[in-house]
Amino acid sequence: MRIERWRGPATTVAMIFLVTAAYYVGGRIGLLQRVVVDSSHVTPLWPPTGIAVAALLLLGPRVWPGITLGTYLVITSISPFDLTSVAILVGNTLAPLCAYWLLLRVGFRTELDRLRDGLALVFLGGLLPMLISATMGTAVLVATGSLPLSGIWSVWSAWWAGDAMGVLVLTPLLLCLRRPELPVDPWRAVEATALLVAAAVVTVVTTRSSLPLFFLVFPLIIWAAVRFQLPGAAPVVLIISVLAIAAATDHVGPFAGHTLFEIMVNLQAFNGAAALTGLLLAALVTEQNNIRLKVEQACDELAEVVAHLQSGRPGDPRAWPDQEDEP
Repeated sequence: MRIERWRGPATTVAMIFLVTAAYYVGGRIGLLQRVVVDSSHVTPLWPPTGIAVAALLLLGPRVWPGITLGTYLVITSISPFDLTSVAILVGNTLAPLCAYWLLLRVGFRTELDRLRDGLALVFLGGLLPMLISATMGTAVLVATGSLPLSGIWSVWSAWWAGDAMGVLVLTPLLLCLRRPELPVDPWRAVEATALLVAAAVVTVVTTRSSLPLFFLVFPLIIWAAVRFQLPGAAPVVLIISVLAIAAATDHVGPFAGHTLFEIMVNLQAFNGAAALTGLLLAALVTEQNNIRLKVEQACDELAEVVAHLQSGRPGDPRAWPDQEDEP
């Protein structure tokens, strides 16, 4: 399930620091669009969780200290490190490790070429294990008095949704980057470029218009998944999610005139539907394409066997001896 071509302590340390740097950069990017919910900072899309799960899947569990170090650096960049920070650090480390262990148990394949792999990443890689980080973080905020009891549900749900969306949006994209498949056909390259541009334009229009036009992005996601599978669906979903978050934080379009809780519910429902559509449809199309190729290969092999048997069977006149040559 993971790549383990590197060996030795020096290489391991290098990979740990690479994960630390990626986690920190992802955290800083995520903090650019943070919102304040009941005096707590949460992000609608937390990229480090997607980076952490992808790193564990590709590099193995030995890089887990990079997740911890990255979390520490992100926390200390915005606030002093205290008891609350320790619980958040532990939760942010345990959640990706739990996701990795659950995916390992079900035989997850990083190629995401089966529908079961897409479902496993959604539920066992994102929705379920991210309950750990959200629950631990919210609980320690309440225990230390930083969060009133009335704000538990709103902060917990926003925290959990942001962590889960990081996995659903970022992890598939990073798994694709492991083996990038650029279109060789010039027309397919043009089509892919047009798809990305269309996704950006349509998302900007739909998320900044007062009309309920969210549904217009889904044909683009379907187009990407059917034509390019995960390498096409993953970047399209990322573009849509980022632009939708920008509109939500600016309180424009369908997000205008609503409370923060209503905005978060609307945004996470939209981003979740987009990510699920792209990921699951891409995995399903890839699985069907692989099945079709295997069936075609089996038919070709069977045709060769039948042709070989027909050329040498006793009832075939071509296999009879020449009677005129007999004495």
